[in-house]
Amino acid sequence: MPIIQAENLSKVFRIPHKDPGVAGAFKAVLRPRFEDKVAVNGISFSVEPGEIVGYIGVNGAGKSTTIKMLTGILMPTRGNVQVLGRDPHRQRVANARDIGVVFGQRSQLWWDLAFIESLNLVAKIYEVPPARYKQLLDQFAETLELGELLRVPIRNMSLGQKMRAELAATLIHAPRIVYLDEPTIGLDLIVKERIREFIKQQNRAAGTTVILTTHDLGDIEELCPRVIIIDAGALIYDGPISTIKARFGKYREITFETLGDASACAVPPGAEIVGAEPRKLTLRFDRTLTTASQVAQAVMNAIEVKDFSLAEPDLASVIKQIYGGALREPVTP
Repeated sequence: MPIIQAENLSKVFRIPHKDPGVAGAFKAVLRPRFEDKVAVNGISFSVEPGEIVGYIGVNGAGKSTTIKMLTGILMPTRGNVQVLGRDPHRQRVANARDIGVVFGQRSQLWWDLAFIESLNLVAKIYEVPPARYKQLLDQFAETLELGELLRVPIRNMSLGQKMRAELAATLIHAPRIVYLDEPTIGLDLIVKERIREFIKQQNRAAGTTVILTTHDLGDIEELCPRVIIIDAGALIYDGPISTIKARFGKYREITFETLGDASACAVPPGAEIVGAEPRKLTLRFDRTLTTASQVAQAVMNAIEVKDFSLAEPDLASVIKQIYGGALREPVTP
């Protein structure tokens, strides 16, 4: 049974329209005009317990608005949403006990308090039993390397330290669903990798369901077997990330280290040279026309090869194609 169910979910904001200047201000008071801004437009999807789902789209696509409806912050204009069998807006208190939310550019921690004091307050708010709280605190302190930060005020932490602290505070009451909105924004590679491993560990160990919105394609590739892509508030893809890469990532590159002059090598059918050096040759080929083994065999028949490597499609280029309008019709997974 789905843990999250959205059906024809829509959100329309009514925005007041005001002409510039003093005359425009008077006109807005006497004869107010409004225009409707559609943020989310009739999307439907479901999420099973224990899934990690990437929810992605360009800025303004409707990602954060959707998350706010799932968490109960916003009420849908149309459609229905059920989270753990509840209406998240009408049953906000009950819903809040079973979810955790991390907004990458907002903090839920108290700025002037030591981190441990913020955690103590969060634990009391969620009525976490003392023994369970100590167990989770010890676990998070080890896996997120928070031991030295427990007595540090939030205001004195670096961005990476704050994000690790936010994750611990979000998960200290062991929520069944976690919404992560840009959790690695602005972080260095080492901190990103630590956070990704922590998310995967929580998903494996506790079966936590994770909805991840991010612009970092590394997060998507590392964490999310399934992605939901929205554009202008409408759902344009829901399915395995492998399907997207297979449809739009048809070009692959194969690089050969040769013992002879690589520049004299003939190009096999379905391939083209994208880089040539005296002892190195890089070919790009269309996997719908030929295979890596056929390209490799053709090159090795023409010249002696010391080693070769195959590069899979880069997800960044795939997503750029989609955002550029490659998906005119919804994709069938």
